[in-house]
Amino acid sequence: MIETFEAVLAHGITLSCRATGRAGAPLLLFLHGFPEAAFVWDELLEHFADRYRCVAPNLRGFGPSSAPTEPEAYRVKHLMSDLDALIAQLGGGPLEALIAHDWGGAVAWTFAALRPERLKRLVIVNSPHPATFLRELQHSPEQQAASAYMNFLCRPDSEKLLAENDFARMWPMFTNMGAADLARVGGGWLTEPVRDQYRAIWGAGLTGGCNYYRASPLRPPTKPDDPVMAITFAPEFVTVKLPTLVIWAEDDIALPIALIDGLEAYVPNMRLVRVPGASHWIVHERPAFIASEIETQLAAVPLT
Repeated sequence: MIETFEAVLAHGITLSCRATGRAGAPLLLFLHGFPEAAFVWDELLEHFADRYRCVAPNLRGFGPSSAPTEPEAYRVKHLMSDLDALIAQLGGGPLEALIAHDWGGAVAWTFAALRPERLKRLVIVNSPHPATFLRELQHSPEQQAASAYMNFLCRPDSEKLLAENDFARMWPMFTNMGAADLARVGGGWLTEPVRDQYRAIWGAGLTGGCNYYRASPLRPPTKPDDPVMAITFAPEFVTVKLPTLVIWAEDDIALPIALIDGLEAYVPNMRLVRVPGASHWIVHERPAFIASEIETQLAAVPLT
């Protein structure tokens, strides 16, 4: 059974959380993306509840969690502070695994690189590594086109436009990437009850979610001298030495598979699982498959 609680963190942010399992059991932490929320992990929370304490926070800016209005509050250093404080409140770690998708993964990549003592394993589901994402944004016309939506989400009126007419601009984020495809394995997940769950989250406000994009320096260039073209990453900022499982749905139209090319240079202890026929919303489409791959990772990596 899934419980909910509010984690009031030491630095003043409150994260609304969903959880299963016994307090004090080894900890799994699940991070969602945009435009999702903590409930997307429910099937995995229940799957692992017999052996682990499983916690999925609504990230800063989503649903009932604290939602600062200024974009600066969504820079990665602040999002990492949320994770640090949440882990401390949950017992201090290290986590058995940090499991993350989309924007949650963007935070998790950096957290694993800079706070490796806080976790034993990293699991990434369709979230680009910052170094390969930067490379593709700078040099790949395909990735630049696939990420063009990011510039719309940075508009000052994007949350207002997204909320209009029962979130008419939001649903295509799902349906254009496989949610309506009943032929897809595990497809057809965007039922009316699931839509209602999303309406409840989005109805609490979309400014926080859009602020993730406004705060990020990684977005498609709009002109040759765009600042993103001059960004570089120091190796220590983007190298993850922890045992890492990367699950990559190959039919993700927003994140072409070129993003996993050369990933081993930044993640030397990596197991990569490519999933043909799955979309960006693989957490909804194939939760049992993801749970099985996480089980394999938990069993294969010796505890330290």
